[in-house]
Amino acid sequence: MNGSRSNKDKKQAIFDISKEENFPDWYGEICKVAELADIRYGVKGFTPFLPWSVMSMNLMFAYLEDAFQSRDHLPMLFPTVIPESNLIKEANHVEGFTPQVFWIKEIGDGEKLEEPLALRPTSETAIYPMYSLWLRSWRDLPFKLYQRCSVFRSEIKSTRPFLRGREFLWIESHNVFATHEEALAQVQEDIEITKEVVTEHFGIPVMVFRRTQWDKFPGGFNTYAADTLMPDGKVIQLPSTHDLGDNFAKAFDVTYLNENNETVNAWQTCYGPAISRIYGAMISIHGDDKGLRIPFKIAPYQVVIVPIYKEQTEKEVLDYCNDIVKTLRKAGIRVHLDKREQTPGWKYNYWEMKGVPIRVEAGPRDIKEKKVVLMRRDTMKREPIELSALKKTINTLGEEIDANLRAIAESKFEGLIVDADSMGTIEDALEKGKIARIPFCTTEMDGLPCDEAIKEKTGGEVRGTRSDVEDVATGVCVNCGKVATEIVYVARSY
Repeated sequence: MNGSRSNKDKKQAIFDISKEENFPDWYGEICKVAELADIRYGVKGFTPFLPWSVMSMNLMFAYLEDAFQSRDHLPMLFPTVIPESNLIKEANHVEGFTPQVFWIKEIGDGEKLEEPLALRPTSETAIYPMYSLWLRSWRDLPFKLYQRCSVFRSEIKSTRPFLRGREFLWIESHNVFATHEEALAQVQEDIEITKEVVTEHFGIPVMVFRRTQWDKFPGGFNTYAADTLMPDGKVIQLPSTHDLGDNFAKAFDVTYLNENNETVNAWQTCYGPAISRIYGAMISIHGDDKGLRIPFKIAPYQVVIVPIYKEQTEKEVLDYCNDIVKTLRKAGIRVHLDKREQTPGWKYNYWEMKGVPIRVEAGPRDIKEKKVVLMRRDTMKREPIELSALKKTINTLGEEIDANLRAIAESKFEGLIVDADSMGTIEDALEKGKIARIPFCTTEMDGLPCDEAIKEKTGGEVRGTRSDVEDVATGVCVNCGKVATEIVYVARSY
């Protein structure tokens, strides 16, 4: 017996931690009870991802791949290992990544490899030697490829599923152009992809910063990164795109014959949206004290159906629900019928915790009236609707749910940035979970760079200058008092 719908049907709490009051515990517990990841694997920073998270991440990958392919990127797939000789060809790159690299130096019973192999921390030094073989003339350009893969970095900070690990899932695109202007246009296109996919589809608002020269991608000209705000007032970096200039082309002989039959260096960019990290940010931003709230577009199940019956009405109700499943699947909606031997109240709580956007309830009374009851996870509002209107209503509600989750997330950005002109006002802003906007000079005082002094005194990191906002430097640097040369933003971060 599945049970009947009744106000007396008590719902057993499955998840009950305040996200606002205790985000770290909320995050760890939701990863566990929603069966997103299991930290018991036994190797720090390496975490098995479970079906509920993988199903969403596959959909997230699909949105990014569609965005790439609609802009003439093509897929590729490279080996996981990189020869040491490739890494050392680009000195700046090696200096930036060597401390994080995992090395394979032997096989079997201690047999030494002829050359150590690195598990890729990122793939420039694997891909660009091949680009030097593949590219011949200006007719081959622009050359835009991407791959979907894992990368490995020996993260020294504390690890946390999805947000910070030693292996993470991402897409990386690597592009080659005839001119620097074309490369810069690609950087802007990458920023557009970030806003289109991460913000419009996943509902995560971002601010885009040009990182400082000491915080850019090793070996590149400039780095542009999208930061978002987490519930604990810290920011986290999501996709970043890099203007590599011609540095890697020089190191790896990525050249082509121009129209005058001259051999010239190419210009390059790379872009790396880390899907696993974006997923971690997404569940953090949209979740609430009942658990997850997953956007309709990327929910593993967009609709879950809870049948309500007693023994004598079981067949009738299940037949009714199975017909609904067929109708919705035919319409391309991801739907699941929960036939487990649990009470409806328990199922309500369970699927609310899992973050399914829409719940459909159906019992004998609904069959007689040719109706169902719908519940929206984002607002927790229930309403009866005609069965004939179900498909249209679900699609409409899906759009409304995604728009509402995005609006709630964007509301956290209102009043987020605070102008600060001293260490005290920076620290005060950071304590309130804000981002400090400050005049800055990019020099040093008493042998300590101004950015390091700010971090030491306030706990905040200089995130860079805004690339999507025009700021004019005025006043003096908050640290050393020299004339400010730029406006930068300071935040506490992951």
